[in-house]
Amino acid sequence: MLQISKTITIPAHEIETTAIRSQGAGGQNVNKVASAIHLRFDINASSLPEAYKERLLQLSDQRITKDGVVVIKAQEHRRQEQNREEALRRLQELIKSAIVIVKKRQPSTPSRSAKRKRLDSKAKRGQIKTLRGKVNE
Repeated sequence: MLQISKTITIPAHEIETTAIRSQGAGGQNVNKVASAIHLRFDINASSLPEAYKERLLQLSDQRITKDGVVVIKAQEHRRQEQNREEALRRLQELIKSAIVIVKKRQPSTPSRSAKRKRLDSKAKRGQIKTLRGKVNE
């Protein structure tokens, strides 16, 4: 069971994990041991609330297929159990990131005093630069 929030959990039977052989260098042992984890999670068939499903399907994430299946491959660690935990953590982060609503920025204008301060500092800086010039006698 994967805990998403205090009220929302995903049952273990909805998450499909398979052990596969890891890529890359690793000596003779890499050809014998399936330490990488391939995680599949079907969004449409899950028990997530509809709002979560819609937000997940709207994400433009390369880990989500056109059919609405999340595919995560974890192969960073040497142990299969650590890779399984890493894949579940990534799935949890993906779902949590989908439900966060980004607050829209309100455009604001600088105050009159802020404009005056900016122009005063520019004038002062310009005065300093003119004083650096050659002195005419």
